[in-house]
This record gives sequence, C-alpha cells and structure tokens, in this order.
Amino acid sequence: MSENWERLVEALADDDVAVTAARLADRLGVSDRTIRSYAAQANRTGEVVVESGPDGYRLDRSAWARVLHARSVAADATPDGRRARLIRDLVDARDGLDLHEVAAAAHVSESTVEADLGRVRARLQGTGLSLDREGSRVRLVGPETAMRRLLGSLVREEGRRGIRDLSSLRAGFPSMERFRTALVAGIRDAGYAPNEYALDDVLLHVAIALDRVGRDRVLAGSDDPATPATIPAPPESRGVEPHDRPDAPGSALDALSALLDRLIRDEFDVRLPPAELDHLARLIGSRVATLQQGPAREAVVREIVARISQEWLVELGDERFIERLALHVENLAARAAEQSYSRNPLTASIKSAYPLIYDLAVYLASELARIEGITVNDDEIAYLAMHLGAQLERTRSRGDVVRVAVDVPEYHDARSLLVERLRGALGDEAELVDGDLDEADLVVAVLPPDSPLPAVVIVAPFPTSDDVDRVRAEVARLRRGRRRARLASTLSHSIGPDLFVRGVGGRDREAVIRLLGDRLIDAGVIDDAYVEGALERERMSSTAFTDLLAVPHAMTMTATRSAIAIAIDERAIEWGDANVHVVALIAFAEDGRAEFQSVFDQFVEAFSEPENVRRLVRGATDYPGLLAELSGLMST
Repeated sequence: MSENWERLVEALADDDVAVTAARLADRLGVSDRTIRSYAAQANRTGEVVVESGPDGYRLDRSAWARVLHARSVAADATPDGRRARLIRDLVDARDGLDLHEVAAAAHVSESTVEADLGRVRARLQGTGLSLDREGSRVRLVGPETAMRRLLGSLVREEGRRGIRDLSSLRAGFPSMERFRTALVAGIRDAGYAPNEYALDDVLLHVAIALDRVGRDRVLAGSDDPATPATIPAPPESRGVEPHDRPDAPGSALDALSALLDRLIRDEFDVRLPPAELDHLARLIGSRVATLQQGPAREAVVREIVARISQEWLVELGDERFIERLALHVENLAARAAEQSYSRNPLTASIKSAYPLIYDLAVYLASELARIEGITVNDDEIAYLAMHLGAQLERTRSRGDVVRVAVDVPEYHDARSLLVERLRGALGDEAELVDGDLDEADLVVAVLPPDSPLPAVVIVAPFPTSDDVDRVRAEVARLRRGRRRARLASTLSHSIGPDLFVRGVGGRDREAVIRLLGDRLIDAGVIDDAYVEGALERERMSSTAFTDLLAVPHAMTMTATRSAIAIAIDERAIEWGDANVHVVALIAFAEDGRAEFQSVFDQFVEAFSEPENVRRLVRGATDYPGLLAELSGLMST
C-alpha cells in the first residue's frame, strides 16, 4: 500500500518547476502543514526526494529513481520478490528451469525453493497455467494468453512502486517514451480523445507483446484474449460496422491496427503478426481512445445523471458532459464484458481528496450495474469520478467567498495593477472590496495598517509571485477555517453520547457497520433498510477514504435527522485493503442534503492527516474526551 506522502511525490512528478505549498495543499485536499509533513516523510527514505526553497517544493527525479531502484532490489530479496522472480523465469524458459540452479542463483536452500514452488502452484490456480515437473526440472505449461496475463499481473505489482513511470518495469522491456508520444498524437489525429491515465497499462501490453514475439512466443488468432468487443469508429469512417469484418478497410479495428503497425515498425523495427496487432488495437479502442462525438448510451446516462442531480443537489445537466460521459460508459461496457478493466493511478488520491465526488461515481456505477448489468471496479469508478469532478468544477458555485480589501496608497496606476493581479490569481474564491478595512476578511497592504487587523498580508507595490502565493495561501486558510467551523458545529449536535463506541472487540467490517447502525436505530435516526443500504454501498467500493478512517453510509438520505455514530479502536480494524482506527457511520436526513457535501468532504479532510487520527484515538477514551478532541482538531 502506498504511503500518504507518495501523493505529494505524484503531484510534484507532474511539474518540472517548483510548486508552492498552498497550491499543493489545494491539489491534494490537505493543509499546508500536511504538505510540510509529507515532504519530511519523503526525505526519510535515505534520499532528499523533495527539495524545498523559496519558490516551493520540487521533486528530485534522480533521487526518487534511486529510491525506486532500492525498493526493487529489496523486494527481490523478500520471499514475495523471490517467488515473483521464479514465476518470471518460468514464463521465459521454454524448456523449464532446474531447481538446483534456481537455489544456487538465489542463494537459498533447495527446500526454500520447493516451498516457493508450492506457493507458485497456489497462485496459478484459475489462471489456465500449471507446472509440469520431471525430477528437478520444472516447466510452466498453458496457453500464451495466460502466460501474458500472469506476466502483466507481476509487472503491475512492481509498477505500483512507481509513479506512472515505465522505467520501473521488468528489465529487458523496450523504452516506451517516444512510442507513447507518437501513439497519443496518432490517436488524436484519428479522431479519438486519448486517455493518458490508462495508457501505461496498454503500453505494458505492447512491451509484453514485443518481448514475447522476440522470444518466438506469438499469439495465434484463436488465442486473442480480447473478445471482439465493438470499437466505435472514428468520425471519418462512420457507417462502417467495425467488427462485421474486422479486417475490412476503414473499420475502427483496421485503422488502429494500421496505426500500431506503423508506429511499432518505426520505433522498434519489429513487425508484429496480425493477431498481435488486432489484440492491441482492441485494448486501445476500449481503454485509451474515446470518440469525441457520436451516440452512445446517452439515454441511460442522461437518466442516471438526472437522478444524481436531484438526489445530491448538484448541477450536472450539460449536454456536452452527457455526451462525453456516455461515450466513456460505452467503452467501459466493452471493458466490463471482457473483465479487462483500465487501471487508474489516481484512484487512492481521488478517493481521499474528493470523497463526495467519488461517492457520486459509486452511485453512478451502481446504477449502471442495475440497468446495464455492468460490473465496475474501483479504478473504473475513479475514472467516472474524474468525469463528474471535472463537470462539477465547471459548474459549481464556490462558497466561502473571502472578502479581500486592498490597502495601497494611490500612485499613478500602481493600485489598479495590484488589484488586477490579485483578481486574476484569486478567481472567484475571493471578492475584492472597497471601503472599511474592518469589514474585510483579509487585508492586502503595501504598508502595515495603523491598527491591528485579524488577517493581513503585506506585499510589494508590484507584487512578486511569492507575494501572490502568500495571499492565495491566506485565502485558502480562511476558507478552510470556515468550513471546519461549520463541521465542528455539525459534529457537536450530530454525535450524542449513545452514538460513541470505544473499542469494537475485534469485529470485522460488516459487524462494525451493524454495531453502529444499531446505535442509530435505537436513537430513532435510521431503520434496518438504511443499514442494509450502507452494507450494499460498502460492497460496491470500500469507504476507507484514508488509510486510518472509514466513513460507511447508504446512498439514500432517509434518516429522520442527520447524525453520526462513531467507533474508535486502538487496535486496527481490517477494512478492505486498509487498517482503520476510526469508523464513522453517517446518516443524513432529506432536509440535510444542502450540508451533505460540506460535512462529508470536510470530515474526511480533517482526518486525512494521520496525526489527527492518532490524536483522536489517544484522547477520545470517553464521550467528553471525544468532544474535546474533535473541538481541538476542528480549530487547528
């Protein structure tokens, strides 16, 4: 599982210049203090991975590469790494491996290798592969497609230690950077919208295909693991049925296969067989190439989006958004039919930084499952969240507008230049006002005010980038303070003494939800149906929005009043892939819709900092202690 600080490294990896703490805090949905903490944690790896200076934070890519290499070496020395190496070698060795030689090369005993082999057998169950042994020689047998699926699974496990970066993949694979650039351009020129977040997974398939073909291990036409799912044709070839004749000129499959053939020959001087090209073309058509126009499940998507807008009081009714989302769902349906989902490197970040948007995506996924029979995993839910989040960002009305007064002596056009610079930097998060400085939330001044004011930022007459960043940081701080104050007020009347549980007695995830649900039922807040709804939501996707906090809830607002039942345990509670110490079952009433987004997002944000959770676990030994700790956390 990735560390929280790796989210900072991911964000910095997207920029070649220094990024201020304020901008990073906004991007990750945490405080400036958390950014400083993440940077310190990153630099405890033995390398100065995150450099800091007057302009902000910057990623030292060379240092990070050394950290990743050290992790890779260390992983190979572990039992899991040793077994992964054994599987990779078995996949590559057509004539099998001699176990005596394997033990000598790994510097372990033959009994250790025998034990590893037993675990390999267990892992192969259900893959279509098996081990064939004669004496000390072992060979992996099965179809080439299954070999590739196994190899891809292993490489993805290695890749999770990296950041959307193919340099950490299996030794011997070709570099993909120039091919990536050319492929994205080719997809765009063909009339598709590229999805670069899912591109690494497809590039992995390309690398594996090149590697296997180079070892004379090729796919036959009947071995293609991708079923002939429909690939929407680009605008210039409309009217042609893509897979009535997959090799027909002008078909979508043919166009993508031709593009791949040209790029692979240009970049790698390799000519892949038609079956290989068709397989890769299907992957591209269903994962990373979305049509920018055209009909696709619009009626279903329109119905679901209308329901989301009504249930959650958000504005999503834009026609262009409906069309884009429907096209995405079309490709999602093709991937779901093949059980071949796109990986999303941002899933954990989206889930922790934008919990409500992720929850809307879970609802969308559940409706697709109900109406269309489409099964959607967490990575695909995160892609749906990216569509929803982008649209909400375009349409939402920003609250908590900060009133900013500019106190600058008149001198030619110096004041107007400063005002325009601030207006451009702050956007609609702040309102620049004239008048009494005491009525403003924040004063931006060139000279210190004569009387003390609650919030002042001193800038130069012609402000530097650092001046503007400090103003933005102060605006962000004031907005966060307001939101947390509202949350503190909500929590104080939402968590009663009977809704607090200290210690859950080793219960599992479902039992904890039922325990807290019973407390809310006894308080007259919810009924059994709400608890079942919370369990159903949990099965869709884990509600562990951070590594230490889970926020289970139903996807309906049927409570008699808004309330929160909270359980805290010093011993970790297994919650899917996470180990949490705080569980908050949230129930919202029909009349609480307006506050749902603010409370939900801010609750997760407040406990996204591990130290906040640890502080709550230590201090909330009883109900008064819980209120005291919550009050303290909300005021920081």
